[in-house]
Amino acid sequence: MLYSKIKFRNVELANRWVMSPMCMYSSENGLPNDFHYVHYGSRAQGGTGLIIVEASGVEPKGRITNHCMGIWNDEQAAELKKIVDFVHRNSESKIGIQLSHAGRKGSTLENKQISVEEGWETLAPSAIPYQPGERIPHVLTEDEIKDQVENFRAAAKRAVDAGFDLIEIHAAHGYLIHQFLSPLSNVREDRYGGSFENRIRFLVEIVDAVNEELNENVALFVRISGTEYAENGWDLDESVKLAKVLKEHSVDLVDVSSGGNIHGAKISVFDGYQVPFSSKVKNEADVKTGAVGLITTAEQAEEILEKGHADLIFVAREILRNPYLAVHGSFEENEENFFPKQYLRAKPQK
Repeated sequence: MLYSKIKFRNVELANRWVMSPMCMYSSENGLPNDFHYVHYGSRAQGGTGLIIVEASGVEPKGRITNHCMGIWNDEQAAELKKIVDFVHRNSESKIGIQLSHAGRKGSTLENKQISVEEGWETLAPSAIPYQPGERIPHVLTEDEIKDQVENFRAAAKRAVDAGFDLIEIHAAHGYLIHQFLSPLSNVREDRYGGSFENRIRFLVEIVDAVNEELNENVALFVRISGTEYAENGWDLDESVKLAKVLKEHSVDLVDVSSGGNIHGAKISVFDGYQVPFSSKVKNEADVKTGAVGLITTAEQAEEILEKGHADLIFVAREILRNPYLAVHGSFEENEENFFPKQYLRAKPQK
């Protein structure tokens, strides 16, 4: 199954390998540069079915650091288009972008919050900092929440105009949307807080706004944290409920990660440790899912797919170590896969 095609709307992937979005902290003013061109282009040459560009801020305050990618203006979109065009011209890969807002986890340097003067005022659903000692974030008003929904919409339009095949909304890892989802970081008493339906409202409004900018040639994924490993926090049962709602709102796949919202949460990490979260969401919500988290070999990836735990395999650290992971995996599995024509003299004979 790893080298079988799969389709989301009109977007057909040549295989099930996905380069997971990973922050590179290498931008100035939110702009991609030569590093990003090579970084993403090399994974396309490596035969990856889908490449997802790192978390890109939908406004300047949406970044984690001053060196994070952005897509809040046309200059950024124009530079991103150069990467998209390279991938489309030189490979069979599809390419997406992750739209994000860091919320209370923004304005940092080397995992420490910096001053407003050096960075910016952080935003959140409630006046609760991510960790003790950090300043109290600004609590978004309902009008400001609507403004953020529009920021996601505008970013989605730029992404479509730049030629991206797919958009992923980042609702995981303790960033702004996740902060709204969790009852531990969202203690609002208005229509965006309290009940499950109220806490997911912000995300659903973003999904609907983004979908208005898409067409059948651009697919929509949402990344969630299946659990935040905290008592009375966002958990796997709520993730299943959310996935059912997202399916009703034309989300094509739920990318299931975990954690990130509760400082100091204890997480047991091992190979494939998040795969059971993907499996539960997929099978109980009847949605397509992506599995992510210490998946390192084609054999492991194939087993996940064969057992029905996921539909796509998101790879992070391993694809940093090996940009040609998909090509190498095809040799191991004795499967055909894209191979750069310029390198054909090096292609192993089966």
